[in-house]
Amino acid sequence: MDRCIVLVDAGYLLGAAASLLAGEPSRSRITVDHAALIQALRDRAESDTERPLLRIYWFDGAPDRVPQPEHRRLRVMPRVTVRLGALTRSDGRWAQKGVDAAMHAELTELARNGACSDVVLVTGDGDLLPGMMAAKEHGVAVHLWAVQAADGDYNQSEDLVAEADERRVLDRAWITQAVRAKELTAVCAPPPVPRPEIAAILSAPLPESSLSSAPEPGTEDVDRAPAASVVENGAPERVPAPKGVPTPKDLAALRAPGAQSVQHPATTATLRWSSDKGWVDRPGVAAEPAEAASMPTLAQLTTAEQRWADREEDITTVGGDPYEVGQVFARRWMSRLGDQVHLQKLSGMYPRIPHRIDGELLRYAARFGLLAHKDDQIDENDRYAIRAGFWREFDVPAGAGEHASAE
Repeated sequence: MDRCIVLVDAGYLLGAAASLLAGEPSRSRITVDHAALIQALRDRAESDTERPLLRIYWFDGAPDRVPQPEHRRLRVMPRVTVRLGALTRSDGRWAQKGVDAAMHAELTELARNGACSDVVLVTGDGDLLPGMMAAKEHGVAVHLWAVQAADGDYNQSEDLVAEADERRVLDRAWITQAVRAKELTAVCAPPPVPRPEIAAILSAPLPESSLSSAPEPGTEDVDRAPAASVVENGAPERVPAPKGVPTPKDLAALRAPGAQSVQHPATTATLRWSSDKGWVDRPGVAAEPAEAASMPTLAQLTTAEQRWADREEDITTVGGDPYEVGQVFARRWMSRLGDQVHLQKLSGMYPRIPHRIDGELLRYAARFGLLAHKDDQIDENDRYAIRAGFWREFDVPAGAGEHASAE
């Protein structure tokens, strides 16, 4: 077939670009216009090989092989196929697993089936040498592209360079068509101001269940007597009273059978557990307020036909930006909600989202890889952005947030 195929090792391409533009191979130091990058790859491949493009294969790693927002944007572009390997963390550094093996398998299979006459490899990994040799034996011309090295030296396997039929270097001018280095913020510069919607969520008051256990004003320095409880044999058992915001263990002790808080006899502990099936109430714990518990979830409002259409939209059009994900969820929930009274109730709860709705929202966001571990910690900023997008879709007046914060 007189056509060309491009195989891109994203870790090599973007890591080398970061080294060239930002001085270190961390991809977090650059911003990438993926649409412009794909178009530049296509134009360059068709120009160098003098063959029309069949397809661009984009090989990258992702935690648990869950597509990240950039992968979701790429895989819906014309003539682009995304293949994901695992992304693991070892000795404080991220490493791709299985990407080179996937590239090797794809390269040899395409050559064996005569799918193309020319293949462009954007990689520096010497593990692809056997695949390159096999492709040449099947009559495929192999073009090897390198990213200009920051130190002027090779950033590719020398054996790979020697075996290639043609070699080109993607220089700084070509790279900067779609890739830019992020500007470093000065140390003395003030921290960035979050969006108003996110600021409202951050400044929201604690739930009443947590505030009920807070000490009365002026009693912080008074020694607290341990709470007493009665067990089956009649002997008193000492249960420590919670200090400040209670932990789940404190709440469980307060709500244990037979336990009675002396200091807060009216305390109603709320224990809620999240799972892949939603929010689960445990026996003996208080439920949500009636106005929140009566609100239907998106799953309850969605028909089988709508569920199929939602998945189609998620795959083809939703990019995966956390703010956008919150908006999409809220838009669907509102459009399918028959009783508009629920909207008024929800507006009064701003910026708090009822547990059952919030849990469903975060599980929906997890499909896009937004809640995956980043640098060994869950990205709380994504959570705030998801919820802010949810509220923005409702277009809650600014005064509602101020009213909620003052309560």
